[in-house]
Amino acid sequence: MIAVEKALEQYGSPVYVRHEIVHNKYVVQTLEKKGAIFVEETAEVPEGSIVMFSAHGVAPTVHQEAAERKLATIDATCPLVTKVHKEAVRFAQEDFDILLIGHEGHEEVIGTSGEAPDHITLVDGPEDVANVEVRDPSKVVWLSQTTLSVDETMETVGALKEKFPQLISPPSDDICYATQNRQTAVKQMGADADLVIVVGSKNSSNSVRLVEVALGAGAGASHLVDGADEIDEAWLEGVSTVGVTSGASVPEVLVDGVLAWLAERGFEDVEIVKAAEESIVFSLPKELRRDLRAEAAALKGGASAGTGE
Repeated sequence: MIAVEKALEQYGSPVYVRHEIVHNKYVVQTLEKKGAIFVEETAEVPEGSIVMFSAHGVAPTVHQEAAERKLATIDATCPLVTKVHKEAVRFAQEDFDILLIGHEGHEEVIGTSGEAPDHITLVDGPEDVANVEVRDPSKVVWLSQTTLSVDETMETVGALKEKFPQLISPPSDDICYATQNRQTAVKQMGADADLVIVVGSKNSSNSVRLVEVALGAGAGASHLVDGADEIDEAWLEGVSTVGVTSGASVPEVLVDGVLAWLAERGFEDVEIVKAAEESIVFSLPKELRRDLRAEAAALKGGASAGTGE
């Protein structure tokens, strides 16, 4: 969200964004009001315009399409997704078969698969393992979509290892740290909560997973809402403890709104459940950083010149 806002400040409206920058309805609507235009395909962006690629990443062919249309590109791909892309390229160069654990049709899966289409096979859950075939069982590695449930991913990995005992794991965990931390916290609260409310949009993979994790941890019920206005008061009948969490890309204002809504209905006491401290801060896209630095340098030069008159 910040990257799009900074781009609008720097370049003015419109800034085109290929796919939703993150899967959150509130964020998308807020940015649209500020002048962002969201498109599904690069061909929808007028030649010579500015286009930003979403956090989910894109395939190399999309970069080629943008170049052919003379588009100024800003790559806002999440660094964790970029890491998976680089792993896919490296393993493909070493002629491995890559088993990509993820959900078919998800933007991130499409982008990662595009890095090495001849080497990647999608595995959409443990039930899909029986259909997987590889050229050489001694040269096979798994990678994953970053927003999956950790438990679901490892269940799929377990099934793959039974079929391919020499399966290699990626050098580091691919599941997004923010996704992991939220799932861990939900497991803690789900065991004691009569109801868990997950703030997030229905097209957000990690938000949907949180509902599943809450129910798996023992929560009496769990529901996904975009905001407080979607909560059904009937959910509170017979409930004494409510857990509240949110997807990785949900603005804090939406969570605060849910907490305020609950407080008005007698749930004023709040206990924080924290799985880990999140101190990682990602930089703005390199193209945007470059142009912001250039503008700052120009302004500084102008100020110096003005002082000397």
